[in-house]
Amino acid sequence: MAADLGELLVPYMPTIRVPRTGDRVFKSECAFSFDSPESEGGLYVCLNTFLGFGREHVERHYRKTGQSVYMHLKRHVKEKATGAAGGAIPRRRNGKVFLDLELNRDFNGEDYEYEDEAKLVIFPDHFEIPLPNIEELPALVTIACDAVLNAPSAYKKQEPESWEEEIQVSRHARSLRQLDNGVRIPPSGWKCQKCEMRENLWLNLTDGAVLCGKWFFDGSGGNGHALEHYRATNYPLAAKLDTITPDGADVYSFEEEEAVLDPHISEHLSHFGIDMLQMQKRTENGHHTDNNSRPRVSEWEVIQESGMKLKAVFGSGYTGIKNLGNSCYLSTVMQVLFSIPDFQRMYVGNLQRIFDYSPLDPSQDFATQMAKLGHGLLSGQYAKPPMKSELIEQVMKEEYKHQQKGISPRMLKALVSRGHPEFSSNRQQDAHEFFLHMINQVDRNSAGSENPSDVFRFLVEERTQCCQTRRVRYTQRVDYCIQLPAPMEAATNREELLAYEVKRKDAEENMRAPPEPVRAQIPFTACLQAFTEPENVPDFWSSALQAKSAGIKTSRFASFPEYLVLQIKKFTFGVDWVPKKLDLAIDVPDFLDLNRMRATGLQAGEEELPDLMPPIVLPEDTRDNSMSSIDSPEIDEVAVMQLAEMGFPLEACRKAVYYTGNMGPEMAFNWIIAHMEEPDFAEPLTLPSMLDPGPSTSDSPVGATPLDNSPPEESIAILTSMGFPRTHSIHALKATNNNLERALDWIFTHPEEEEEERDAVSDMADTEPNNNAFCNTNSHSDSTLSPDRDMTGPRIKDGPGRYELFAFISHMGASTMSGHYVCHIKKEGRWVIYNDHKVCLSERPPKDLGYVYFYHRLSSS
Repeated sequence: MAADLGELLVPYMPTIRVPRTGDRVFKSECAFSFDSPESEGGLYVCLNTFLGFGREHVERHYRKTGQSVYMHLKRHVKEKATGAAGGAIPRRRNGKVFLDLELNRDFNGEDYEYEDEAKLVIFPDHFEIPLPNIEELPALVTIACDAVLNAPSAYKKQEPESWEEEIQVSRHARSLRQLDNGVRIPPSGWKCQKCEMRENLWLNLTDGAVLCGKWFFDGSGGNGHALEHYRATNYPLAAKLDTITPDGADVYSFEEEEAVLDPHISEHLSHFGIDMLQMQKRTENGHHTDNNSRPRVSEWEVIQESGMKLKAVFGSGYTGIKNLGNSCYLSTVMQVLFSIPDFQRMYVGNLQRIFDYSPLDPSQDFATQMAKLGHGLLSGQYAKPPMKSELIEQVMKEEYKHQQKGISPRMLKALVSRGHPEFSSNRQQDAHEFFLHMINQVDRNSAGSENPSDVFRFLVEERTQCCQTRRVRYTQRVDYCIQLPAPMEAATNREELLAYEVKRKDAEENMRAPPEPVRAQIPFTACLQAFTEPENVPDFWSSALQAKSAGIKTSRFASFPEYLVLQIKKFTFGVDWVPKKLDLAIDVPDFLDLNRMRATGLQAGEEELPDLMPPIVLPEDTRDNSMSSIDSPEIDEVAVMQLAEMGFPLEACRKAVYYTGNMGPEMAFNWIIAHMEEPDFAEPLTLPSMLDPGPSTSDSPVGATPLDNSPPEESIAILTSMGFPRTHSIHALKATNNNLERALDWIFTHPEEEEEERDAVSDMADTEPNNNAFCNTNSHSDSTLSPDRDMTGPRIKDGPGRYELFAFISHMGASTMSGHYVCHIKKEGRWVIYNDHKVCLSERPPKDLGYVYFYHRLSSS
């Protein structure tokens, strides 16, 4: 028999591999479904790729790859038998327990026992060889089988990448000297101290200087001011601002010229007021706690409807999602997305085509994993109601507690979070941020095909006005979500809130227990009003004055999306960088009419700001000695001296007079008041005339919005240096208001095969503003702005602004860094609560406590 088995396996020996270090063995989950060894058909693990497949999908893999040898894994689970004395018979285990995995944890309790079975299966004849069978199998096959059986789960804590292992502790970390200069870094609003860059910013850990890094060819970077600062000061270590998390931060050593580890990063950051590393995040385990001494018990109970006997529901569309450990933010977002027909049609409607054309490793294919999750949620295959016999038995035992097990989206989470510093961790995250992350992922992976995220996309018209000249500028930008402020001053129970605050402070001073919290009651109309009110524009440069001035901005809808997403701005950052949650309730309506918020464009009597770019100001240390010979600018020295006599720095006075065009001391005084807080306020005036003039803007049409501007040549050069065609680069920059990072995203989501079609209308786009292209569709109920109507603009689905609420995501806890998320979705005329794997009919949906709300458009009829 041994010789027979050896001869049988000889033709397949070249395809059988032994797992090496770094190989992931998927023996807990199918790549195309949520079948596992506990499923009826078990799981088939390919002995070449180590991917797992359910019984329905293993044939597809065999036909596509020709791989014939699979290991079939099956776990048999059953309730423990009860002994004569009433005690449970000790658990029986198979000699080889290969499932050291996070499967259905319900079966790991003391009420169940399991037996594991493994065998080799050879396709296409389904010839089976039971394991272990050491004596009869070739040595290579025995070693491979043993390695697969003993391999850890593919989702257990991954070993760090090799390049990460090489990062060493900096020799400056222990003895780093930090200046006691009083610098405190705010939690947001950073920009380089030597230029206007707001990306790739580094915090020098010695003096707290915030400066930009080097320019990179992926569209990110800066002007190298952080390195210049090191050369001038020899302060060696800097931390990247947008990488600071409770686990640490990216630290670079200029002296050692490499990324380094700083074991004292917590102390070094707290020196500048950054205490995020002191925060503790708790892992979700069914009992969620915050760092607050007083947990918000009432909020948890109300949102989860925990005081009611909720009826569990099963079947298509009612499948729960297991919590993988602080993954409820993902579960709630995906439940809402797959309740939308466009996502169902794209991924579940095309399921067979997606699976048939999936790559050799489907675990790394976005469309495959989205289709897998969508099918798992909508098929009803993983949300089957209990059998009548099970119900009778449970009722007799008075322990009815049947819950569906839910599905575990491990593959999708690993794929979409790969490379993301936050979502790839096991910490709690912001559901709103993850929603936007998923929309970006869908966009990137929908090039050349239907894009279901189009239903969320809309255009916002921003009207910016110079307060001194009263001139205006209209621009448009793409957005997917409206963030509504929560004006606490508009609370209807304001007096009660003030009284509570007095009691709270008194209790704090006298070391007494705090009073019962009072939740602010804010009208939804007040939130909408706050959204539409003008806001100040920081660092506004008026092209009419050719100087920085005061500016205000208002926003309106240039188009209405098919599905409207509203986020309530409940979270804010304290000065210690700790995100805090406002305790409030908002009477969010079931029906919403936003037609009055539609943009109207340039109005009669309004005068547009000139289409001029602000002057480029060079840092002082980059100026050439030869520049000192350039003639000084014409500056009204009398006005300068009048301002200097008021106590203002002389150089600041000179800049104020220059940037206000010598219009007198009063105008210059207003400029000084508006710019006193800027770090370069008192630095010497640096003139744009020191540079060679850039591309002339005289060819641009008067009044054209930035969407229609000729992009800067340097931006075009950066994109073309990456290998993108010049015409394609220009289209991308125009469509994204000359934003390099967004232009790169636009290029990846707009394949070049559409380029020829766009060229036909490019000349028109260069000469005629298309601001009104999105605003003249009011008469169409569900009109779609297709690429045929605006070849260079984003694809939107405009229509009337009347909506109905169909879903909302709620958060419990004191901050986005802890707590728990659940979502409520309206299906078949009734509200359903999705709380991880538990899916029940909702009795009292807490609409007033939601965090992110989802509306669908009502037809005009």
